[in-house]
Amino acid sequence: MNGAEVMDVARDGILTFFKMGMPVMMIGLVVGVVISLFQALTQIQEQTLVYVPKIVTTFLALMFLMPFMSDAISGYMQRIATRIISGG
Repeated sequence: MNGAEVMDVARDGILTFFKMGMPVMMIGLVVGVVISLFQALTQIQEQTLVYVPKIVTTFLALMFLMPFMSDAISGYMQRIATRIISGG
């Protein structure tokens, strides 16, 4: 493998990582902002109020997005296996 092929594999891996992780992180971010806005508007300063909704929504997002994530990682693995079989 030359440098360009290594960069292609690395780029594909990074894009697959973002496709898998970004939806769950964005859902956690939105829930965190909504809870923080709620805390600011009601002046409730409970630090643990953010954790339970974020954990629950992150878990639900992972359960809902698991087929998409498994397809993405499966496609990436097939592309890597094809490169290995073809010899480069």
